[in-house]
Amino acid sequence: MQKLKLIIEREYLSIVGRKSFIFMTILIPIAMVLCFAVPIGIAYLNDSGSDVQTVAVLDETGRYGGAIDDSDLYRFVPMTADSVGDPHEFYRQADGAIAAVVVIPADVDSSLQVTVYSDNTINAALKMHIDDCMSDTLTGTRIASYGVPGLQKMIEDSSVNVDVKGVKWSTDGSETETSTEIAMILGMVLSLITYMFVLMYGAMIMNGVIEEKTNRIVEVMASSCKPFQLMMGKVIGVGLVGLTQVAIWVVLLGILTAVGGSMLGLSSMGSAAELPTMATTPATTMPIDPDVAGVLQQVMNINFGYIIGCFVLYFIGGYLLFAALFAAFGSAVDQASDASQFTTPIMLIMVIALYAGIACAENPSGPMAVWCSMIPFTSPIVMMVRLPYEVPLWQLALSIAILFATAILTVWLAARIYRTGILRYGKKNSFKDIVKWIK
Repeated sequence: MQKLKLIIEREYLSIVGRKSFIFMTILIPIAMVLCFAVPIGIAYLNDSGSDVQTVAVLDETGRYGGAIDDSDLYRFVPMTADSVGDPHEFYRQADGAIAAVVVIPADVDSSLQVTVYSDNTINAALKMHIDDCMSDTLTGTRIASYGVPGLQKMIEDSSVNVDVKGVKWSTDGSETETSTEIAMILGMVLSLITYMFVLMYGAMIMNGVIEEKTNRIVEVMASSCKPFQLMMGKVIGVGLVGLTQVAIWVVLLGILTAVGGSMLGLSSMGSAAELPTMATTPATTMPIDPDVAGVLQQVMNINFGYIIGCFVLYFIGGYLLFAALFAAFGSAVDQASDASQFTTPIMLIMVIALYAGIACAENPSGPMAVWCSMIPFTSPIVMMVRLPYEVPLWQLALSIAILFATAILTVWLAARIYRTGILRYGKKNSFKDIVKWIK
């Protein structure tokens, strides 16, 4: 145990002491925020940075010339057939002054078809805007043709949107408001974190094993301790680095939440149930919008202690399962370029688990979600999606038991591969050789 402790301490301090660890601890949360912010920013810049283009509208019916409203990107100019004549000749003479010519045919009421002419393929924004405007106009015309007074208003009044609010009953009969959207986002974030951590730290272990083997350092280390101690020390040390990183993020999130709550005037709040009252009563602190108060209440109703505890268990189990495989396969090769034949199946399994988690987000209690949360190679990711929806206790216990039993078996098999592979050089091993080492 003393030797194992020394190896764990060496692996842990050698990574935590690097500047890259501090950099990645800060960079990964920023990168996750950018994954959501960048597409929104790009869409905003794409719309705001574009010049307004002019589109000519040739109305052959004489009734729908002004049906297409101007947008942020396009200005529509109605024209008659006499002023335009041939659309192609009119477009050519404009010499770039107009982006396209929209022709509304005389039989548009029956054909329901509008043509847009341009030198280039029209973009989706223009097509969708014309489609929406003309569809609304022709729908109103068809409704008016029925001759029923006030029919248009009747239809508009009959179109309603229902706000579905989720309320959960507890064992004592009390009610707690929940949000499916927040639960889904939380589950997807946890599954992505698990996927990235297992992949990143598993690859780190494999590269470390290959480097030590290439430099012949492992021969000196193997003379002082057992190969199993060497492998487990590396796996546990790197795993503790991952847990340290998660702990730092949890602390930072708690600090940001406390600071944000004090800025919004929530520091004196006794419970989440007081948020709606605070949103409607005068206070000396910053006023809270009722919608924002509702979202904050739904977030505070989530049992984060339960979710974080389960996340740590599944992270440890999933990490041991995959990290042992990375360490074993790393010992079977002499250089990193030869490891792809062994790591490809692991990567494929992890990608399948991630896609299974995404698919199960819509139905976290369905048969697929239940079975995937029991399979040890997919449960660390799929169960993260299910946790915010409160998984039945027996399913959670059975899933954790299967995961850790499989992880222990995998560590035992990986140790048999590792103890033979770390001292073999000069030959490209195959899966057949690895099976022999296990036997």
